[in-house]
Amino acid sequence: MLEPGSVDDIVRMVGFARQQGIHIGARGQGHTMFGQSLVEAGVVIDMSALNTDPVVADDRVTVRAGVLWRTVLEASFRQGLTPPVITGYIGLSVGGTLSVGGVGGTSYRYGAQVDNVLELQVVTGAGRLEKCSPSQQPDLFEAALAGLGQCAIIVEATLRLVPAQSNARVFLLFYPDVPTLLADERLLIADGRFDHVVGYAVPAPPPAPANAWAFFIEAARYFTPPAAPDDDALLAGLHFVARSPSPQEPDNDPPYLAFADRVAPLIDFLKANGRIKLPHPWFDVFVPDSNIDDYAGGIVATLTHDDLGPDFPILFIPLKTAHLTRPLFRVPDEPVAFLFDILSTAPNADVAAQMVARNRTLFERARDLGSKRYVISAIPFSEHDWQQHFHPVWGQLVSAKRHFDPDNVLTPGPGIF
Repeated sequence: MLEPGSVDDIVRMVGFARQQGIHIGARGQGHTMFGQSLVEAGVVIDMSALNTDPVVADDRVTVRAGVLWRTVLEASFRQGLTPPVITGYIGLSVGGTLSVGGVGGTSYRYGAQVDNVLELQVVTGAGRLEKCSPSQQPDLFEAALAGLGQCAIIVEATLRLVPAQSNARVFLLFYPDVPTLLADERLLIADGRFDHVVGYAVPAPPPAPANAWAFFIEAARYFTPPAAPDDDALLAGLHFVARSPSPQEPDNDPPYLAFADRVAPLIDFLKANGRIKLPHPWFDVFVPDSNIDDYAGGIVATLTHDDLGPDFPILFIPLKTAHLTRPLFRVPDEPVAFLFDILSTAPNADVAAQMVARNRTLFERARDLGSKRYVISAIPFSEHDWQQHFHPVWGQLVSAKRHFDPDNVLTPGPGIF
């Protein structure tokens, strides 16, 4: 593994890999689920070494690829700003999520994280340090964003920022079933009354029947006191059967930074008890709105709690595809789609293999309904699968690969080429 002291170290190492005919790839925090950042008999670059302080200026921030989104958010928030989209867990690296997409509860409004990039600095597979943007080398810019490191390694990014609010009014809205939950998610992203919308399914606690699920929407409206949201307006016309906090309880208004980092205690707990080291064969697909009710509802109806594990939930993240503009970030061809995630934990390698096989079966069913894989997931893919995945921009990716990584040294883990 290479721990670079500078971007120049990465340039030299990529050049060396090209000369020697060995593979090389970048690793951020290692949160992809199927060895995407691994390199057999080659070199892995530990991008966490590129972690200098973010530079905030006006409506943008420039940051090295190894910096965590938590650090970006803390730096921008001091200036009253925030990235438009943050992932559910913000202990991920900037370069890592920009290489795959980056989705969060505000994505229905702002797209993915890759849709909010103004400029990149990258090291190509030819060993060249280049700057690119929508107006400067746009073909390289598009090949790097959500490009799984196939054409270039992102080493620096300039990101768009928007005004930040100080607090979040957070509701957990509980539903009797998947279709009712999804119907209210559609309503919420249509009128935009909440800033953050994510659906969940988690194992229902006793005395619920065995393998029963609890369904809820986590909905947040950002605000700065003394202004405050109107709860009645926020909840009007929804079909939840219970809510937290209840009308009799105090409002749940955590600071914005605390809400953004709400998953950190869970990750810290799993690190402390060692469960974070267990296999996590996650299943992540973008499903078209026209098929999500039957597809996801049918799967959840047959899943057991053991199929999921005790650590992470099932997610339903609504998206407006018009805001997803990067060509390599593949989503269904409908105005609305849902990111459907089964965030499984396997107790051992044998169960992990069974979950991976299950994921492939579920993917094939989803693919036939017009779905697209989110590339962080643990789904076996052949080169033919990748060609189908990137259609109709497969030729564009092939051309970029030949131009920017002519000796095919970068990022072999996904098995695309």
